[in-house]
Amino acid sequence: MTLCSESLSAVTTTVGTAEDARRLAQAVLERRLAACVQVEAITSHYRWEGALHEDAEWRLVCKTVPQAVQGLMELLQAQHPYTLPQLVVQPLQASAAYADWVRQETQGAW
Repeated sequence: MTLCSESLSAVTTTVGTAEDARRLAQAVLERRLAACVQVEAITSHYRWEGALHEDAEWRLVCKTVPQAVQGLMELLQAQHPYTLPQLVVQPLQASAAYADWVRQETQGAW
């Protein structure tokens, strides 16, 4: 497998319902801000406003190009149901073929 010399990015957020996860994933894909959005059911443990919480959440992992990250973050912030959403960006290395596909699917978004 040949790794692509140009990196990709993964933008991750969480929401409280499967409906919100679907809505955000569709908005991201319709605007071509990511090539793929993976949605996973998780359990989150956290402290909020001085109290410990344990909640079911859905994690969205958006695979995109670095040039689209700013627009993707802005869209997620604007449409997110949480007051303080988790918005995390991580660099990715991928196979050349997968990276080419991500670039092709996000073309024109940035």
